[in-house]
Amino acid sequence: MSLSTPAQRHQALAAVCLSALMLGLEISSVPPALSAIEQALGASFRQLQWVMAAYTIASTTILMAVGTLADRYGHKRVFATAITAFGITSLVCGLAGSAELLIAARFLQGLAGAAMLICQISVLSHQFPGGAERGRAFAWWGMVFGSGLGLGPVVGTAIMAIGGWPWVFLVHAALAVLTLVLAHRGVQESPAQRAGRLDVAGIATLSLAVFCLVLFVTQAPVLGFGSTEALGIAALSLLGFAGFVWAERVSCQPMVDFSVFRVRNFSGALLGSMGMNFSFWPFIIYLPIYFHTGLGLSRVQTGLALLAYTLPTLFVPPLAERLALRWQSGRVVPLGMATIGLGFVLMALGSLLTAPLWLLLPGCVVAGIGLGLTNTTTTNAITAALPVSKAGMASGMDCSARMISLAFNIAVMGLVLVQGVMAALPPVPAVPARQGTGSLRLLAEQLAAGDLNALTPLGLSAEEALAALASGFAWVMAYGAASVLLLGLLSWRIFASTAGRQRCLDRAVGATTSS
Repeated sequence: MSLSTPAQRHQALAAVCLSALMLGLEISSVPPALSAIEQALGASFRQLQWVMAAYTIASTTILMAVGTLADRYGHKRVFATAITAFGITSLVCGLAGSAELLIAARFLQGLAGAAMLICQISVLSHQFPGGAERGRAFAWWGMVFGSGLGLGPVVGTAIMAIGGWPWVFLVHAALAVLTLVLAHRGVQESPAQRAGRLDVAGIATLSLAVFCLVLFVTQAPVLGFGSTEALGIAALSLLGFAGFVWAERVSCQPMVDFSVFRVRNFSGALLGSMGMNFSFWPFIIYLPIYFHTGLGLSRVQTGLALLAYTLPTLFVPPLAERLALRWQSGRVVPLGMATIGLGFVLMALGSLLTAPLWLLLPGCVVAGIGLGLTNTTTTNAITAALPVSKAGMASGMDCSARMISLAFNIAVMGLVLVQGVMAALPPVPAVPARQGTGSLRLLAEQLAAGDLNALTPLGLSAEEALAALASGFAWVMAYGAASVLLLGLLSWRIFASTAGRQRCLDRAVGATTSS
């Protein structure tokens, strides 16, 4: 039972909420700054993808190991270390003079962010052991984290307008100092526990698999999908995943117990977690480019337009909770994914019709509503599907599934965008035929990154470039719609089979009782 005073609990809650705010902002406030980063650092389209993907890949590699480290060294100590590391890496990101340094710093920042996330939950669980006070603490944490995600585009745009893109990162260095002070004064150290063995083999093989998977998607179009280098990268990814499965099966204390996939409510909800990251969240990285370059909005207007995409995610979850109580998660999760898919269909239609902004925003709102229906419902369903003894593993698998699918789809959406732009570009006489598709792909990548000037010297008009960009985004929106609808259908089938079995069992029990 916690012995902390009310003042200490308030300070601990403030530290947890501030760290959650930093996490949320660092995911959604960076995309509006990507075009400015591209201009300032001369970053290529693929490097801009890695600015975001490096963060999520790093988070994936350490998420399920942090709990073990916190048990061994103390939750407060690990939390304070993570906050310090997040502040330092944010400082390096803001001061980075090259895209390569920024990507490396983002990877380290992702490691620190994942450690903060796990420690936030453990600190609240320890400091608020039960009752209404604990419920309020977790409610505040969820609201602040969601606000960071939802308002991040506007905050990032405002920060850039005042101080430039480096301050999108530098502001977290200052917030980290304040958070660290509050954590030092308010957070209690957790009692000593017998820490499990760190699953080094699982961490190493999963990291190799995810990194090579993203590397294959980003580099294979340039190297050639059938080239020795690309096939070697793909083989390493497959070997990494195979090694991960083997390592978890032989480990005495695995990060993942594959037997839990037999629990259909768990598997159905996990598909919901992945569906959001095949569609909604990776697209937030590319949507600012479409608003700013494709529709000609200013940076401030772009940030405000993005609110149509993100604000519904803040207000819909309470409705989702009521629906889940009435209809069960097995209906709400597929419904939410279908709603996201509908939003992407509406956005794709608007893109193909070269619609003005006011015709595109309804699709953004619908997709945001779908995300609000799906997000918290999947988390609650995943943790409720397994015994309390496996709650930590369930949360770790949920977070890892989200991060892996997000990193993968950041790369895939970039690939689809470039392919769509290339397919819509008219013949470019200034590109020598002997250079093949390599030069054309480079031009398409520059256009996909929002650089319309790259095509002007080649004889293409601005109208032709914008039409190609709109076509590329229509491809991406179609991919987002198809993937989330397919995963939603699979999720519905898995949930439905569980419900069907339960009805059969109830009827059998009823027949036995009546006889």
